[in-house]
Amino acid sequence: MKFLSHSKSLSLQEDAKPFSMPGDWQNKIKATGQLFEKIKAIGSDSTPGDYEKRKLSIFNQLNFFQLLAGLIVPIAGSLSSRHFPLAAWIVACLPALISVAVLILNQRGRYDLARIIYFIFYPLVTGIVYLWGINMGVELSFILFGILSVFFIQELDQMLFALGLSMVSYFVLAVLCKDYKYQLALANVWFYFFNQLFALGFIFYGLFLIKKENTGYQHSILQQKEEIIQNGLLLQQQTEELTRLNAFKSRLFSIIAHDLKSPIYALRNLFRNMQAYDLPAEEIKGMVPEVVTELTYTTSLMENLLQWARSQMQTDAVKPQPIDISGLMTEVTRLLRLQADAKKIRVSLDVDHTLVAFADKDMVNLILRNLLSNAIKYTPEKGAIEVGARRANGHTEIYVRDTGMGIPAEALQKIQLNNFYTTKGTAGESGTGLGLMLCKEFIARNDGNLYIDSTPGKGSTFTFTLPIAD
Repeated sequence: MKFLSHSKSLSLQEDAKPFSMPGDWQNKIKATGQLFEKIKAIGSDSTPGDYEKRKLSIFNQLNFFQLLAGLIVPIAGSLSSRHFPLAAWIVACLPALISVAVLILNQRGRYDLARIIYFIFYPLVTGIVYLWGINMGVELSFILFGILSVFFIQELDQMLFALGLSMVSYFVLAVLCKDYKYQLALANVWFYFFNQLFALGFIFYGLFLIKKENTGYQHSILQQKEEIIQNGLLLQQQTEELTRLNAFKSRLFSIIAHDLKSPIYALRNLFRNMQAYDLPAEEIKGMVPEVVTELTYTTSLMENLLQWARSQMQTDAVKPQPIDISGLMTEVTRLLRLQADAKKIRVSLDVDHTLVAFADKDMVNLILRNLLSNAIKYTPEKGAIEVGARRANGHTEIYVRDTGMGIPAEALQKIQLNNFYTTKGTAGESGTGLGLMLCKEFIARNDGNLYIDSTPGKGSTFTFTLPIAD
């Protein structure tokens, strides 16, 4: 039993040995692949441009395989029973030596010299080998030289010379010359057959590499072109956005420089007169309403400016929440009640008390205050304003309708194009147009839309939509 168990363990160990072979083969294949990649990358560090690197990679591959093919003749000669002079051996080894020289020159960055040696000396040396009386069976390589010269040589005269040299050499050596002292086909038919197949396969392999690299290069060019177009469009959009923002900022600085001076000067003049002339209370009381009007406008302007600055710095992120529309409308109308009462304007509410929207409450508050403030500004004394809300088409619709002066068609077009538009109110109130632009921006950021329906002399209706709370 011990013997059997021992024999079983031996058989298991022997069976286990072959499983290590695949790993060895994988390592060998990996090492071979790494070596081939190094051969393809010879001299690529100092090659300018992606296209030149692709061409150099093909050139290195072809020379490496031609180096291997050039070793076939010396190996076949060493296995032959015939004896050749030293000069014949030197000539037979020259094609392989030229491939080595080309790879070395590529490594040193001498690309032009490497191509001259390849396309001039390679056919010449191969022709000398044939003229020496040695038929290596590589006459098909001349066709490859001609094809590759069209791809690798940029100068037309040099390309035509190399192409003509290859074609003439092929015709003379393969068609005219027949008497050879040594023929690889007679010395070793298998080597000759392999050499012909190798040369034929080499031609198709060279054409395949050229086709592959050209296709890859064209694809990369198209991709770069697409990226350039996309970057150009992005740059154009950024330029337009910067132009718009610069115009917007210039307008704001103009507003700040011009419109903020009025209430400050009004206050200064009020206190200066009180100090200098010891004005009675009745006279001071008569000056206060004008100052209050100026300060009311300034307060609204400063609030809009702060909201705009926050939105431009992107610190004012949208924070949607359920909003009681009825409660919000009541709050806003209460804040602007004094402004409406000063012009004896009747403000009425028409809203479902159960209506709940889903949006940023602070933004909706600002939207509603600006729309109602504008309605009061452009509605004459004893006019009427209706603020209401309803469900429609799966949204919450909020509207502010007035019986004011209306908006001309040209002004409506400016508003739709996000241009500043403002005019004096019915009581001479000032405006900047900033509030309406903020309304449009905040409505869009809350997934809503703004609609304006206005008839000059009859009034306007501003309607905006908001999502309904689930």
